[in-house]
Amino acid sequence: MTVKLVNKLSIALMTAGVALTGSVQAATELTVYTALEADDLKRYASEFNKQYPDIKIKWVRDSTGIVTAKLLAEKENPQADAVWGLAATSLLVLKGQAMLSPYAPQGVENLSSKFRDADQVPSWVGMNAWMASICFNTIEAKKHNLPKPTSWEDLTKPVYKGHVIMPNPNSSGTGFLDVSSWLQIFGEDKGWSFMDGLHQNISRYTHSGSKPCKLAASGETPIGVSFAFRGAKLKNKGAPIDLVFPREGLGWDMEAAAIIKGTKNLSAAKKLLDFAVSKDANQMYNKGFAVVAMPGVAKPVQYFPADAESLMIDNNFAWAANNRKEILAKWQNRYDGKSEPK
Repeated sequence: MTVKLVNKLSIALMTAGVALTGSVQAATELTVYTALEADDLKRYASEFNKQYPDIKIKWVRDSTGIVTAKLLAEKENPQADAVWGLAATSLLVLKGQAMLSPYAPQGVENLSSKFRDADQVPSWVGMNAWMASICFNTIEAKKHNLPKPTSWEDLTKPVYKGHVIMPNPNSSGTGFLDVSSWLQIFGEDKGWSFMDGLHQNISRYTHSGSKPCKLAASGETPIGVSFAFRGAKLKNKGAPIDLVFPREGLGWDMEAAAIIKGTKNLSAAKKLLDFAVSKDANQMYNKGFAVVAMPGVAKPVQYFPADAESLMIDNNFAWAANNRKEILAKWQNRYDGKSEPK
């Protein structure tokens, strides 16, 4: 090999090295807060990176209540760039604190109107709806001679004493959608009376929305008040549980996405929201959720009722968000004694 050729090869390799270094430096790390199930995070990031390989998602994941409290605590010094997968009721609270950066993602007009902020330039966009359900372990129920409940009211019957587990609404978005929906279904006075009766049968409150269903699936409790997505997933894996959808109606909330005001990675955060409202993303959401933001995309999910959307109550998200602090304080004062240690 001649000296001239060696020199040319060296220059080429150095140039390639510079280009590679430049591409690494160009990659953006986006800090994304979420309450999505931990086992879904890798899949969500992978699908996003198919379109945006130059943006690396750094997940910060916890239960809805904890993520919401963390964001509020960081109001004056935001640490998150965006939120992808947090209850709409939580994002309404953040919007009320002027903590979100309004942005209309490409294709937002293709979403159902109830799955996006009503402002002309939305502060948040919806992804999918998750709904309440009861996970009922048929084997454990038989051991204790427990009938399968068909309504929320059934859970206050003495036969279920010590056999019910549900999430703490201060920690869990599922717990909050349960409580706020019961107050809407029964009315506030009767709603709190219902929870007084339910409390007598509760063995403990968890700090995770999926945990009551997991405990029911493993046989640690006959009844776990949880959400349908987790129940269907566990049943599909062979857990001896039935999903019960109480006849009074189902509380629900929607997963939503937003940009945190003050982010230094605004361009990357906008790309995240562009993807979050896309058809590809909605098809991804539908792998676990029967109701998604884009009409015409959702296909039936195994073990969900065919009319899942019709069972969802007419949820007043604004009321739930505006009264969240008061509801949570009242719940904690009345029932927190049975909560698991944090």
